[in-house]
Amino acid sequence: MTDRSIIDWPAWTDSPPGRYVLDWEQTQLDRVVSDVFGYHALQLGLPQLDALRENRMPCRGLVLDAASGASAPYAFPRGPGQAGNRHGNGSSHGAGHDATQGAFAGLPAPAGRSTVWCDLLDLPFEAQSVDLIVMPHTLEFTSDPHRLLREAERVLMPEGQLIILGFNSLSLWGARQSVGKMTGRPFVPESVDLIAFTRLKDWIKLLGFDLERGRFGCYRPPLGSEQWLSRYGFMEAAGDRWWPIFGATYMIKAIKRVRGMRLVGPLKVKKPVLAAGLSPAATPNTRNPTQ
Repeated sequence: MTDRSIIDWPAWTDSPPGRYVLDWEQTQLDRVVSDVFGYHALQLGLPQLDALRENRMPCRGLVLDAASGASAPYAFPRGPGQAGNRHGNGSSHGAGHDATQGAFAGLPAPAGRSTVWCDLLDLPFEAQSVDLIVMPHTLEFTSDPHRLLREAERVLMPEGQLIILGFNSLSLWGARQSVGKMTGRPFVPESVDLIAFTRLKDWIKLLGFDLERGRFGCYRPPLGSEQWLSRYGFMEAAGDRWWPIFGATYMIKAIKRVRGMRLVGPLKVKKPVLAAGLSPAATPNTRNPTQ
Protein backbone atom coordinates (compact mmCIF):
# COMPACT_ATOMS: atom_id res chain seq x y z
CA MET A 1 0.00 0.00 0.00
CA THR A 2 1.40 3.41 -0.90
CA ASP A 3 1.56 6.42 1.40
CA ARG A 4 -1.24 8.09 -0.57
CA SER A 5 -3.59 5.15 -0.04
CA ILE A 6 -3.40 5.49 3.74
CA ILE A 7 -3.89 9.28 3.72
CA ASP A 8 -6.41 10.03 0.98
CA TRP A 9 -9.88 8.51 1.49
CA PRO A 10 -10.92 8.21 -2.20
CA ALA A 11 -7.60 6.51 -2.99
CA TRP A 12 -7.94 4.24 0.05
CA THR A 13 -11.39 3.03 -1.04
CA ASP A 14 -9.81 2.02 -4.35
CA SER A 15 -7.08 0.01 -2.59
CA PRO A 16 -7.44 -3.75 -1.80
CA PRO A 17 -8.52 -3.24 1.84
CA GLY A 18 -10.84 -0.41 0.79
CA ARG A 19 -12.56 -2.52 -1.85
CA TYR A 20 -12.79 -5.36 0.66
CA VAL A 21 -14.65 -3.13 3.13
CA LEU A 22 -16.92 -1.50 0.54
CA ASP A 23 -17.88 -4.88 -0.94
CA TRP A 24 -19.00 -6.14 2.46
CA GLU A 25 -20.90 -2.95 3.22
CA GLN A 26 -22.58 -2.87 -0.19
CA THR A 27 -23.79 -6.44 0.29
CA GLN A 28 -25.23 -5.67 3.72
CA LEU A 29 -26.95 -2.48 2.53
CA ASP A 30 -28.49 -4.17 -0.50
CA ARG A 31 -30.06 -6.72 1.83
CA VAL A 32 -31.30 -4.26 4.45
CA VAL A 33 -32.63 -1.30 2.45
CA SER A 34 -34.71 -3.46 0.12
CA ASP A 35 -37.23 -4.02 2.93
CA VAL A 36 -37.57 -0.35 3.95
CA PHE A 37 -40.58 1.40 2.45
CA GLY A 38 -41.76 4.99 2.32
CA TYR A 39 -41.34 8.01 0.06
CA HIS A 40 -38.02 9.77 0.86
CA ALA A 41 -34.63 8.14 1.43
CA LEU A 42 -31.24 9.83 1.90
CA GLN A 43 -27.61 8.73 1.80
CA LEU A 44 -25.29 11.13 3.63
CA GLY A 45 -21.77 11.14 2.21
CA LEU A 46 -19.45 8.47 0.74
CA PRO A 47 -20.37 8.63 -2.98
CA GLN A 48 -18.13 5.58 -3.62
CA LEU A 49 -20.93 3.48 -2.10
CA ASP A 50 -24.40 3.24 -3.65
CA ALA A 51 -26.29 2.63 -0.44
CA LEU A 52 -29.80 3.01 -1.93
CA ARG A 53 -29.53 1.04 -5.17
CA GLU A 54 -31.83 -1.76 -3.90
CA ASN A 55 -34.30 0.59 -2.23
CA ARG A 56 -37.60 1.19 -4.04
CA MET A 57 -38.67 4.57 -2.66
CA PRO A 58 -39.62 7.05 -5.39
CA CYS A 59 -37.43 9.88 -4.01
CA ARG A 60 -33.86 8.89 -3.19
CA GLY A 61 -31.18 11.49 -2.58
CA LEU A 62 -27.40 11.52 -2.18
CA VAL A 63 -26.44 14.34 0.18
CA LEU A 64 -22.86 15.63 -0.16
CA ASP A 65 -20.76 18.42 1.22
CA ALA A 66 -17.55 19.77 -0.28
CA ALA A 67 -15.38 17.17 1.50
CA SER A 68 -17.44 14.04 0.88
CA GLY A 69 -18.29 15.01 -2.70
CA ALA A 70 -14.75 15.81 -3.82
CA SER A 71 -14.43 12.40 -5.51
CA ALA A 72 -17.94 12.21 -7.00
CA PRO A 73 -17.48 12.19 -10.81
CA TYR A 74 -21.15 12.72 -11.57
CA ALA A 75 -21.89 15.85 -9.55
CA PHE A 76 -20.36 19.14 -8.54
CA PRO A 77 -21.56 22.15 -6.51
CA ARG A 78 -22.61 25.26 -8.40
CA GLY A 79 -22.42 27.63 -5.47
CA PRO A 80 -24.05 28.39 -2.10
CA GLY A 81 -27.66 27.21 -2.08
CA GLN A 82 -27.47 26.00 -5.69
CA ALA A 83 -27.30 22.72 -7.50
CA GLY A 84 -26.16 22.39 -11.06
CA ASN A 85 -26.45 19.55 -13.52
CA ARG A 86 -24.05 18.26 -16.12
CA HIS A 87 -25.29 20.80 -18.63
CA GLY A 88 -24.54 23.72 -16.31
CA ASN A 89 -28.08 24.56 -15.27
CA GLY A 90 -28.65 25.50 -11.66
CA SER A 91 -31.59 25.87 -9.34
CA SER A 92 -31.66 27.45 -5.91
CA HIS A 93 -33.40 25.87 -2.96
CA GLY A 94 -35.31 27.74 -0.31
CA ALA A 95 -36.21 26.67 3.20
CA GLY A 96 -39.00 24.62 4.70
CA HIS A 97 -41.29 22.62 2.44
CA ASP A 98 -39.89 24.18 -0.74
CA ALA A 99 -36.40 23.07 0.25
CA THR A 100 -37.52 19.48 0.62
CA GLN A 101 -39.20 19.44 -2.77
CA GLY A 102 -36.37 21.28 -4.52
CA ALA A 103 -33.57 19.25 -2.98
CA PHE A 104 -34.91 15.97 -4.31
CA ALA A 105 -35.13 17.52 -7.77
CA GLY A 106 -31.41 18.37 -7.93
CA LEU A 107 -28.53 16.85 -9.84
CA PRO A 108 -28.87 13.48 -11.55
CA ALA A 109 -26.95 10.76 -9.72
CA PRO A 110 -26.42 7.07 -10.61
CA ALA A 111 -29.51 4.87 -10.86
CA GLY A 112 -31.94 7.76 -10.72
CA ARG A 113 -30.75 9.34 -7.47
CA SER A 114 -30.77 13.11 -6.90
CA THR A 115 -27.69 14.87 -5.55
CA VAL A 116 -28.03 17.53 -2.85
CA TRP A 117 -25.10 19.80 -1.94
CA CYS A 118 -25.30 21.25 1.56
CA ASP A 119 -23.73 21.34 5.00
CA LEU A 120 -24.35 17.90 6.49
CA LEU A 121 -24.70 19.51 9.93
CA ASP A 122 -27.56 21.68 8.67
CA LEU A 123 -29.73 19.51 6.42
CA PRO A 124 -32.15 21.51 4.19
CA PHE A 125 -35.16 19.27 4.88
CA GLU A 126 -38.29 19.73 6.92
CA ALA A 127 -38.62 18.06 10.29
CA GLN A 128 -40.15 14.58 10.09
CA SER A 129 -40.01 14.43 6.29
CA VAL A 130 -37.64 11.51 5.54
CA ASP A 131 -38.33 7.78 5.90
CA LEU A 132 -34.77 6.40 5.68
CA ILE A 133 -31.29 7.83 6.28
CA VAL A 134 -28.08 5.89 5.58
CA MET A 135 -24.80 7.22 6.98
CA PRO A 136 -21.83 5.18 5.66
CA HIS A 137 -18.79 6.31 7.72
CA THR A 138 -20.31 9.80 7.81
CA LEU A 139 -20.04 10.18 11.58
CA GLU A 140 -16.33 9.36 11.46
CA PHE A 141 -15.53 12.27 9.13
CA THR A 142 -17.77 14.98 10.55
CA SER A 143 -16.47 17.54 13.02
CA ASP A 144 -19.54 17.14 15.26
CA PRO A 145 -21.06 13.62 15.21
CA HIS A 146 -23.56 14.46 17.97
CA ARG A 147 -25.00 17.33 15.96
CA LEU A 148 -25.20 15.20 12.83
CA LEU A 149 -27.16 12.55 14.72
CA ARG A 150 -29.51 15.22 16.05
CA GLU A 151 -30.07 16.47 12.50
CA ALA A 152 -30.86 12.93 11.36
CA GLU A 153 -33.33 12.52 14.24
CA ARG A 154 -34.96 15.85 13.36
CA VAL A 155 -35.66 15.08 9.70
CA LEU A 156 -36.67 11.45 10.22
CA MET A 157 -40.37 10.67 10.45
CA PRO A 158 -41.71 8.73 13.45
CA GLU A 159 -40.84 5.07 12.86
CA GLY A 160 -38.25 6.23 10.30
CA GLN A 161 -35.09 4.14 10.03
CA LEU A 162 -31.46 5.11 10.46
CA ILE A 163 -28.58 2.93 9.18
CA ILE A 164 -25.02 3.68 10.30
CA LEU A 165 -21.81 2.04 9.10
CA GLY A 166 -18.39 2.54 10.64
CA PHE A 167 -15.06 1.05 11.61
CA ASN A 168 -14.97 -0.95 14.82
CA SER A 169 -12.34 0.36 17.26
CA LEU A 170 -12.43 -2.99 19.13
CA SER A 171 -10.82 -4.97 16.30
CA LEU A 172 -7.46 -5.74 14.72
CA TRP A 173 -8.07 -2.86 12.34
CA GLY A 174 -8.80 -0.52 15.23
CA ALA A 175 -5.65 -1.59 17.05
CA ARG A 176 -3.51 -1.08 13.95
CA GLN A 177 -5.09 2.32 13.37
CA SER A 178 -4.28 3.41 16.93
CA VAL A 179 -0.67 2.28 16.62
CA GLY A 180 -0.40 3.74 13.12
CA LYS A 181 -1.52 7.18 14.28
CA MET A 182 1.22 7.20 16.91
CA THR A 183 3.87 6.17 14.37
CA GLY A 184 2.58 8.44 11.62
CA ARG A 185 1.38 5.60 9.36
CA PRO A 186 -2.37 5.06 9.94
CA PHE A 187 -3.96 2.12 8.15
CA VAL A 188 -7.19 3.94 7.26
CA PRO A 189 -7.18 7.70 6.52
CA GLU A 190 -6.02 9.69 9.52
CA SER A 191 -9.04 11.98 9.32
CA VAL A 192 -11.27 9.05 10.29
CA ASP A 193 -12.23 9.25 13.97
CA LEU A 194 -13.21 5.73 15.02
CA ILE A 195 -16.36 5.59 17.17
CA ALA A 196 -16.83 2.59 19.44
CA PHE A 197 -19.93 0.51 18.78
CA THR A 198 -20.99 0.71 22.44
CA ARG A 199 -20.69 4.50 22.50
CA LEU A 200 -22.74 4.82 19.33
CA LYS A 201 -25.48 2.67 20.83
CA ASP A 202 -25.67 5.02 23.82
CA TRP A 203 -25.88 8.06 21.56
CA ILE A 204 -28.78 6.79 19.47
CA LYS A 205 -30.68 5.59 22.53
CA LEU A 206 -30.44 9.05 24.08
CA LEU A 207 -32.03 10.46 20.92
CA GLY A 208 -35.02 8.10 21.22
CA PHE A 209 -33.98 5.41 18.75
CA ASP A 210 -34.53 1.70 19.29
CA LEU A 211 -31.70 -0.50 18.05
CA GLU A 212 -33.28 -3.06 15.74
CA ARG A 213 -30.18 -4.90 14.60
CA GLY A 214 -26.40 -4.69 14.58
CA ARG A 215 -23.93 -6.67 12.52
CA PHE A 216 -20.15 -6.93 12.34
CA GLY A 217 -18.04 -7.98 9.37
CA CYS A 218 -14.60 -7.99 7.71
CA TYR A 219 -12.65 -10.32 9.99
CA ARG A 220 -9.49 -10.58 7.89
CA PRO A 221 -6.34 -8.92 9.30
CA PRO A 222 -5.50 -5.34 8.23
CA LEU A 223 -3.31 -6.20 5.25
CA GLY A 224 -2.56 -4.03 2.26
CA SER A 225 -2.32 -6.52 -0.61
CA GLU A 226 -5.02 -8.44 -2.43
CA GLN A 227 -2.96 -11.62 -2.23
CA TRP A 228 -2.65 -11.62 1.54
CA LEU A 229 -6.26 -10.65 2.09
CA SER A 230 -7.33 -13.61 -0.08
CA ARG A 231 -5.20 -16.01 1.96
CA TYR A 232 -7.13 -15.11 5.10
CA GLY A 233 -10.56 -15.58 3.55
CA PHE A 234 -11.25 -18.49 5.92
CA MET A 235 -11.44 -16.01 8.81
CA GLU A 236 -14.79 -14.64 7.58
CA ALA A 237 -16.82 -17.68 8.62
CA ALA A 238 -14.71 -18.31 11.71
CA GLY A 239 -14.97 -14.71 12.91
CA ASP A 240 -18.68 -14.50 12.31
CA ARG A 241 -19.13 -17.56 14.52
CA TRP A 242 -16.48 -17.32 17.23
CA TRP A 243 -15.65 -13.62 17.70
CA PRO A 244 -18.44 -11.63 15.99
CA ILE A 245 -17.94 -8.38 17.93
CA PHE A 246 -14.35 -8.01 16.71
CA GLY A 247 -15.09 -7.43 13.04
CA ALA A 248 -13.35 -4.49 11.39
CA THR A 249 -16.65 -2.83 10.45
CA TYR A 250 -20.17 -2.67 11.85
CA MET A 251 -23.64 -1.77 10.66
CA ILE A 252 -26.39 -0.49 12.96
CA LYS A 253 -30.06 -0.24 12.05
CA ALA A 254 -32.23 1.84 14.40
CA ILE A 255 -35.85 3.02 14.39
CA LYS A 256 -37.00 6.44 15.58
CA ARG A 257 -39.61 6.06 18.28
CA VAL A 258 -41.95 8.83 19.41
CA ARG A 259 -43.30 8.02 22.83
CA GLY A 260 -46.73 9.18 24.01
CA MET A 261 -47.02 11.94 26.59
CA ARG A 262 -46.99 11.02 30.27
CA LEU A 263 -48.51 13.07 33.10
CA VAL A 264 -46.03 13.87 35.84
CA GLY A 265 -47.26 14.31 39.42
CA PRO A 266 -50.64 13.68 41.05
CA LEU A 267 -53.73 13.92 38.91
CA LYS A 268 -56.08 16.63 40.13
CA VAL A 269 -59.75 15.82 39.47
CA LYS A 270 -62.06 18.78 39.24
CA LYS A 271 -65.30 18.31 41.18
CA PRO A 272 -68.49 18.63 39.15
CA VAL A 273 -70.38 21.90 39.51
CA LEU A 274 -74.00 21.40 40.50
CA ALA A 275 -76.88 23.51 39.31
CA ALA A 276 -78.20 26.09 41.77
CA GLY A 277 -80.68 24.68 44.28
CA LEU A 278 -79.68 21.08 43.62
CA SER A 279 -77.76 18.70 45.84
CA PRO A 280 -76.44 15.20 45.22
CA ALA A 281 -78.89 12.38 45.82
CA ALA A 282 -76.42 10.58 48.07
CA THR A 283 -72.81 10.91 49.09
CA PRO A 284 -70.42 8.36 50.53
CA ASN A 285 -70.42 10.21 53.89
CA THR A 286 -74.22 10.51 54.23
CA ARG A 287 -75.54 8.87 57.39
CA ASN A 288 -79.07 7.63 58.07
CA PRO A 289 -80.40 9.85 60.88
CA THR A 290 -82.50 6.97 62.24
CA GLN A 291 -79.41 4.87 63.02
